[in-house]
Amino acid sequence: MAAEKVFPMTQAGKEKLEQELEYLKTVKRKEVVERIKIARSFGDLSENSEYDSAKEEQAFVEGRITTLENMVRNAKIISEGELAGDTVSLGSSVTFVELPDGEEETYTIVGSAEADPFEGKISNDSPIAKSLMGKKVGDQVSVQTPGGEMSVRIVSIK
Repeated sequence: MAAEKVFPMTQAGKEKLEQELEYLKTVKRKEVVERIKIARSFGDLSENSEYDSAKEEQAFVEGRITTLENMVRNAKIISEGELAGDTVSLGSSVTFVELPDGEEETYTIVGSAEADPFEGKISNDSPIAKSLMGKKVGDQVSVQTPGGEMSVRIVSIK
């Protein structure tokens, strides 16, 4: 049997996944079952778009539950003690300046399970994070992005 994928994440990231899982199991699942019941009452299921839509949503919810259960079960919590303060690692908050224009950006490098670029959390599998991992403050790093290559200088690591 193949080894299951490990999902590195912070404790807060794991708790967020557990909350979503609990919501899907206790609230969303019941809502979808109720929608299916109502749609069935409309009669002929072969031409019942409400029924089809509810069944599709049920499949999505059940798939998401399975995914979240797997992620929570195989979570590897990255603790503060594991963070190397002087080098970029999983769980680090990195501030860097794009060269040459000097636009400063800060991101926290997290596991793919809790990545959310809009909240400043990027996956350790992303091109930027891969390029920054293991680097130190002051290092100039070349990052391959879908839009082309960019150079950055690391300003701080927390």
